Amino acid sequence: MTTAFISPLPQEIDNLWERRTELTPDHKEARDIIVGAIDDIDAGKARVAFVDEATDEVVVDERAKRSILLGFRVLGMEESKVGDFYHHDRIPLKTRFDGVRVVPGAIARWGAYLASGVVLMPSFTNIGAWVGSGTMVDTWATVGSCAQVGKNVHLSGGVGVGGVLEPPQAAPVVIEDDAFLGSRTMVVEGARVRRGAKLGAGTILTSSTRVFDAETGEELPRGEAPAWSVCVTANRVKSFPGGDFGMPVLLVLKRLEEGQEHDKLALNDMLREHGVNA
Repeated sequence: MTTAFISPLPQEIDNLWERRTELTPDHKEARDIIVGAIDDIDAGKARVAFVDEATDEVVVDERAKRSILLGFRVLGMEESKVGDFYHHDRIPLKTRFDGVRVVPGAIARWGAYLASGVVLMPSFTNIGAWVGSGTMVDTWATVGSCAQVGKNVHLSGGVGVGGVLEPPQAAPVVIEDDAFLGSRTMVVEGARVRRGAKLGAGTILTSSTRVFDAETGEELPRGEAPAWSVCVTANRVKSFPGGDFGMPVLLVLKRLEEGQEHDKLALNDMLREHGVNA
């Protein structure tokens, strides 16, 4: 970065982190500081990670992650009830939904930020997550702890976006603006889906997944779906002492024009040519 990142959260969080093993729900002063920090994350005044426009690197606010982890030490177990359903947990449900459509059955925990225009179908959004405006979290999709999901993203039915709170230094999953993740796609372990990328149904992307261009055979950066591309999971044969086995890789089928709008029918046709659905 051209300038050092300074967390908007109070420095006391770092001091509390150093003595975290001592903290309990009885430490009211520490609890107030930590609750205030998580509430800022819930409101979008702070976030666990973001993409720095100057360097294109993912910047992690360790203080934000520490605040969330400390919350599990200073928040006591409490019982709550929604209709006939009883819950017993340290983290309450989110109550701030300005401009957000929340369909019955959707669950979002306090400490997750949801921008105006987000649509939550029956799904789960965990603490520390950040979801941008115009994004659809479809049925049974999961946005894991601290995952960062951009604007105008479609997380199709059953998509799993992994969370990361341990180890504390790990980077979260980042799904950039205008991305599309097909049904039952899994993006985990700090992997990154760059802007405008479209992932076919059942795609699996981890930080160590090898990525190849189908037209050139070129190997691309691991753990990343390239910007404005159409990708699917494929297999690449690798030799082991016990024989040759197909190892999963991410295959870039096609490059899109930058800014190309998502056309569901065109994407379906493109993927079906290769035996994949959106």
